[in-house]
Amino acid sequence: MIETVGIRFKEGGKVYDFDADGHKFEKGDYAIVETVRGLECGLVAKANHSISEDDVTKPLKKVIRPATEEDIKTLEANKEKEKEAFKICEEKIAAHGLQMNLVDVEYTFDRSKVLFYFTADGRVDFRELVKDLAYVFRTRIELRQIGVRDESRMVGGFGMCGRPFCCNTFLNDFQPVSIKMAKEQGLSLNPTKISGTCGRLMCCLKYEQETYEHLLRHTPKVGAIVETKSGKGRVIENNLITGMLKVTLDRNPDAAPVTVNRHDVKILKDAQIRIEKEELEAFKGIE
Repeated sequence: MIETVGIRFKEGGKVYDFDADGHKFEKGDYAIVETVRGLECGLVAKANHSISEDDVTKPLKKVIRPATEEDIKTLEANKEKEKEAFKICEEKIAAHGLQMNLVDVEYTFDRSKVLFYFTADGRVDFRELVKDLAYVFRTRIELRQIGVRDESRMVGGFGMCGRPFCCNTFLNDFQPVSIKMAKEQGLSLNPTKISGTCGRLMCCLKYEQETYEHLLRHTPKVGAIVETKSGKGRVIENNLITGMLKVTLDRNPDAAPVTVNRHDVKILKDAQIRIEKEELEAFKGIE
């Protein structure tokens, strides 16, 4: 077992494990660590905890030391400089007439590099922009194009549920979300209802998918042929949560369907959940 500490460098960003190296941290502390970008000051998101060596992504870097008051002042000063850099970069983008949307600016802890995050519909030739920014800031410049999900994580906001974006508060990684999940969960396949502010399928579709997959294995799907106490019939509606089914009986197809519990039927031939071509077209580009 290795004693580690979880460090986050940006609000809503991924939590990285570092070897605590004998240092004790509480959640909310700051620590100085070595990263691929050099020295960084990060927020402790997970206090000291032990993990198996098999679960460690090697090589595991060590915490250098707890952050001092001076380090925290430097971090706060960098945040102020980032606001200034954001305004300057927006002016330069407009001056060059570039079709790009600046999302965020980040200084490395030692101010040896400034990173500018932006979104754009396609490739952008920003070579002249980089030259201008390097002349202004007199340091290394890196422009990084990001996707719309990353933009939402950085900017933040509120979802249709009324709560802050999951990606901006607790999600460390984006999980794949598909139209198939929405179909299996019986949701209305309306892009405006199951898409987030970022324009992609809502991350929360992933949360209950495992439960729905379990229920689907034990519940006849719409179109399934089942045997009930009243005879054989076809499922025309199901409720995965309650387990109740509406079945049209073969012996009297024009009569009102009977309502039965999934435990009271025998599946003779189950159906498949299929996504129609039209549905795929409607959701093209938002998965």
